[in-house]
Amino acid sequence: MSGQALTTTSVLQCPHGGTVQISSTNTKVTTNGMTLALATDIYTISGCPFQIPVGTGTVPSPCVKVQWIVTDLKSNVNGIPTVSTTSTGLCLAATQAPQGPVSIVSTQPTVSTQ
Repeated sequence: MSGQALTTTSVLQCPHGGTVQISSTNTKVTTNGMTLALATDIYTISGCPFQIPVGTGTVPSPCVKVQWIVTDLKSNVNGIPTVSTTSTGLCLAATQAPQGPVSIVSTQPTVSTQ
């Protein structure tokens, strides 16, 4: 199934509203001047307010990164899969605990990948 390709300017959020920043190693493939995002790029999350209830209080457990579980199968850059609106990413805490799926808020409308 094809989806709109994600780029370094795509807007992604964790399930709790934290913002995802994409740092790409891709220097070769762009669309309209925007670098295509790859599955192995660094997806850092900031501003996640998530807390785990513990006893009568809470312990901060913010989402800190995205790990892609389902990537594009037919599209790649130098053998590394691209990611698109049909890809599935999981937001993780610093402890590597899964905290929910990443939400793709917006991306470029021009290039589709699969």
